[in-house]
Amino acid sequence: MTDSNYINSNQNTERLIKIGIWTYLFLLLFEGALRKWFLPFLSGPLALIRDPLALLLILMALKNGFLKLNIYIVSTVFITTIAVATTFLVGHGNLGVSIYGARILLIQFPLIFVIGNVLNYKDVIKMGRVFIWIAIPMTMLMILQFYSPQTAWVNRGLGGDLEGAGFSGALGFYRPPGTFSFISGLTQFYGVAACFIMYFWFKQQEINRYILILATLGLLAAIPFSISRTLLYQTIITVFFMVIAAFHKSKYIPKIIFGFAGFVALFMILINTGFLATPLEAFTSRFEGATKYEGGVSGTIIDRYLGGMVNAVTGTADNPFFGHGIGIGTNAGGKLLTGDKVMLIYAEDEWARLIGESGLLLGLVMIFIRIGLSIQLTIASYKRLRIGNMLPWLLLSFCLTIIPNGQWGQITTLGFATFSTGILIASFNNKEDLSIQS
Repeated sequence: MTDSNYINSNQNTERLIKIGIWTYLFLLLFEGALRKWFLPFLSGPLALIRDPLALLLILMALKNGFLKLNIYIVSTVFITTIAVATTFLVGHGNLGVSIYGARILLIQFPLIFVIGNVLNYKDVIKMGRVFIWIAIPMTMLMILQFYSPQTAWVNRGLGGDLEGAGFSGALGFYRPPGTFSFISGLTQFYGVAACFIMYFWFKQQEINRYILILATLGLLAAIPFSISRTLLYQTIITVFFMVIAAFHKSKYIPKIIFGFAGFVALFMILINTGFLATPLEAFTSRFEGATKYEGGVSGTIIDRYLGGMVNAVTGTADNPFFGHGIGIGTNAGGKLLTGDKVMLIYAEDEWARLIGESGLLLGLVMIFIRIGLSIQLTIASYKRLRIGNMLPWLLLSFCLTIIPNGQWGQITTLGFATFSTGILIASFNNKEDLSIQS
């Protein structure tokens, strides 16, 4: 093969991988809609539809040099292999559950680096525009779900379940899932969208301003209509990162001041029109009740964002040294083994799930791998911020809520963790940042 043919072949493969990544994104955003509304009879298979796609992209990337093994991939493959072996030796021994659990680190995790290597800064901006555009109809759908009974078509659950997909909220209202199967997917969508919304307010020349205003209104409305404290906390964290970014360039400080005033004005307009009266009442009721139960705002934030690692470690006395077996702590794994939707191993605590599945030693290694990746991405993002590339820094604000202790056992959360971390790495690939080292 001549050099020109090789280059053309490589470019074609790169183009195909990019198409695959875009497909992954749209499946992530609308997979729940397919499972609830359009193809409910395929709800089970559609839950795993992104896995074969991810595997295909990894194989294509390895074959054509777009993915090189690094310490994270090698470590996770090694640890997962041991975990699978111990699952059959001393754990639950179920092949299907083991495969389902192993795919998290063997298929989805390496895809992070495929996305990061193949995409570039401009690709990430294009994806950001998609989030901005989708945020507008997503908010409209969420409002419709908020006011509709759970028996309505827009609120149908997975497989067309007539009991509804809404999750308990407050004052008789349910937390709407949007196009997703569960409220967590909706909050993660807006978490990523918030990063791009704040980025485009600094770079207004890169997007239609009226669309940006509508998306911003959508984000402001989404917080009370979602009845989700997680979305509120995510947005506050991203605003905090935005303020840090602004102070690294003095010309952005006036934009922050006027932007904040604009956000307050828009929010007050929504309140005074009565548009947010009911959702704000429901949100406030849930916020006060749940926060009081969890021991105040500080207790809530520490529990949700710092993970509960101490509890995960100290609560392992009853666990076998090698855990109960990989995959048992996931929704699907627990259901396959028990016939119940209730997860067996600490469903609400990711670190406890890892230790409960694989044991203290292997679980801690997996935790530190994710912490190590988070630290490295934080350092790299801050370096880009100092030379003028703020996009990685803003994306980091969401990634830090989902990489270290995000519930990867849940398929949508795993998808957002994979995609958001991948585009964060891809946002480093900006040819205009001449001082960035590969």
